[in-house]
Amino acid sequence: MSNPGLLNRRLTLEAPVESADGAGGLMRSFESVATLWAQVTPVSAARTLEAERLGARVTHRIGIRFADDITTMHRFRDGARIFRIVSLRDRDGRRRFLSIEAEEIVP
Repeated sequence: MSNPGLLNRRLTLEAPVESADGAGGLMRSFESVATLWAQVTPVSAARTLEAERLGARVTHRIGIRFADDITTMHRFRDGARIFRIVSLRDRDGRRRFLSIEAEEIVP
């Protein structure tokens, strides 16, 4: 992707926040840190069975403007849809765009 005009979806970037659970462990929640323009392209889908429920794992390629502070600990949200970041890479080595592989679990 080298055309910023293709960034046609607004996604919320969320960062993990860990807090004590009162029993010696940690609870992880997420808080919004930014709203970004993105291009979201579905790549593949596969059936899953998690906790005895059928669903689908959909892989997406998400393109955004370059940011060096996004990691695989972050995730994207689009309304009720959550995209877990699997990998990131500088699209062309020029620090203009990030290409992100992400997974969405669909019930």
